[in-house]
Amino acid sequence: MKKVINVFLIAAIAQTVIIGSGCKKEKSETTGWQYNNSKWGGFEKPKFQEQETGPGLVFIEGGTITLGNFENDVIFERDALKRRVSIPSFYMDETEVTNFHYLEYLYWLNRVFVDNPLIYRGALPDTLVWRNKLSYNEPYVLYYLRHPAYRDYPVVGVSWLQAKAYTDWRTDRVNEMIMVREGFIELDVNAMGENNFNTEAYLLGLYQPSKVKKQLKDYSPNGKERQVRMEDGILLPDYRLPTEAEWEYAAYGYMSAEYNENIDVKGIYPWEGLTMRRDDTENTRGTMYANYIRGRGDAAGVSGRLNDGGFYTVPVKSLDFLPNNFGLYHMAGNVSEWTMDIYRPLSWEDGQEIAPFRGNVYKTKVTDEDGLVEAPDSMGRVPYREVTEAENAKRRNYKKSNNIGFKDELTYEDIDQKYDYGVTSLINNTARVYKGGSWNDRAYWMTPGSRRYLDEDLSTATIGFRCVMDRVGDPIKR
Repeated sequence: MKKVINVFLIAAIAQTVIIGSGCKKEKSETTGWQYNNSKWGGFEKPKFQEQETGPGLVFIEGGTITLGNFENDVIFERDALKRRVSIPSFYMDETEVTNFHYLEYLYWLNRVFVDNPLIYRGALPDTLVWRNKLSYNEPYVLYYLRHPAYRDYPVVGVSWLQAKAYTDWRTDRVNEMIMVREGFIELDVNAMGENNFNTEAYLLGLYQPSKVKKQLKDYSPNGKERQVRMEDGILLPDYRLPTEAEWEYAAYGYMSAEYNENIDVKGIYPWEGLTMRRDDTENTRGTMYANYIRGRGDAAGVSGRLNDGGFYTVPVKSLDFLPNNFGLYHMAGNVSEWTMDIYRPLSWEDGQEIAPFRGNVYKTKVTDEDGLVEAPDSMGRVPYREVTEAENAKRRNYKKSNNIGFKDELTYEDIDQKYDYGVTSLINNTARVYKGGSWNDRAYWMTPGSRRYLDEDLSTATIGFRCVMDRVGDPIKR
């Protein structure tokens, strides 16, 4: 009997200890001051466990990789020499952005900026890219973007500048969705012009939602409530275009076995094996891993046995094509894809060992004479300007704001003297890298190491895009 009583007594004491410890305020390890307590100044430590995966994204765990082209350099560009680098973890769209995804964007622009139709018109894809002087492609000019039969096909005719604008818009719509989902604001479908939800404007207090449903507790002395801040971990980082290195890393999809920290096989394509044909099942044997052109003019195979399912593009999740080891579809074939990088032939020689990228232009918010951030522009976005060398006088890691030509123009006073686009070269400071083969390419371009470039305000029927998002904190998704 005494043993039974003792057991219950021990359990009661343990429960009391657990409850008591749960009620204690967490303290600073360096000062001993309590967090989330207005009596101790109110410094907050919000609850945070894991970065939310944004809509459409899959997690790409970073690692080391040898970038560059492992195919024979048949065009003798010598611009993709092999280089070992490390790529931090990030998130990437599972598929290319589709016509339907982009139509949602166009609809929103047309609805919100009804008084400024130039914004909507500036976002329209160039459907005339389908025209070819010696090919009949008018059905694609007329129907590809808007007909529901093509809604799940990758959007094309979008320039790099238009793709970047889409990523900015997507950031704000996703964060607005999160704010509505978590009950902080009421969805405002009547927002017009610059009075629309913009993540940065909201965080700076330059945008006020039409109806605030709830706020967070303000622990500062005499505080009551406050709006969401970046420190709360509720809002997501920006959607953006991938760097060239990120895109190539994601395309290969290398994943080591847990026990050896090795990549056992170096692939040429985003799938295992050295050929373009599948042999994984009886039904798919002999069909193609990618949507591309085989040999001379074979875009799809023969009637009754189409080997890649499409003469032009195919749906972004077509059952005829498997995702790679990261779960990404069409990292070879279908459409090529824009990246953030400015093109230079020696990018892999010049870049850093971790997260290489060429295209940095450092900016700062535009402020008035009192140091206050100026009001958002006509689209509701916070205005920026390039930082000046005078502002960076005591900075050691960079002086100039525009570092696009770093290491490439040290002996040239004017970059235009070296790269005169369309005259002496097609390279300039607006030539953007695009990666991956398209429906109109041969097998050579299916390897992720291949590189091409196009001016950022141009578009074609073979280039689309997908978005990425930074992974913050732990590089491993636990």
